Amino acid sequence: MAAEKGSAFLLKIGNGAQVPVFTTVAGLKTTQLTINGDPVVITNKDSGGWRELLSGAGVRSVSVAASGIFTGSAAETRLKANALSGEVDEYRLSFEGGEQLQGRFLLTRLEYAGDFNGERNYTLALESSGPVTNS
Repeated sequence: MAAEKGSAFLLKIGNGAQVPVFTTVAGLKTTQLTINGDPVVITNKDSGGWRELLSGAGVRSVSVAASGIFTGSAAETRLKANALSGEVDEYRLSFEGGEQLQGRFLLTRLEYAGDFNGERNYTLALESSGPVTNS
């Protein structure tokens, strides 16, 4: 895999339509993606002392963490509304190479911070709800 720029790792939020149109969450400076798997252990007496896992079983999830500078964009306004309402919404992560991950996520944390005479920044965390597709 070729090296890719971190600036091309984008978080986008849908507009709530049946076929969503996605808008980049403006002002992101860092974005992190974690794919989690909670395996089903099927170890038994015949396992020879080694743990065995059941392929395709268990609970999978995707976590996203991001931070950036608040710009007051429509995407950030939608993020804040989702945080206040607990709404699960459609999000897309896109990468420089053209790969995309898309699914429904719950915004589990939204923090704002700012210094006198400086920019206002935010940190957010998303947790997947349902399948996340890779295209």
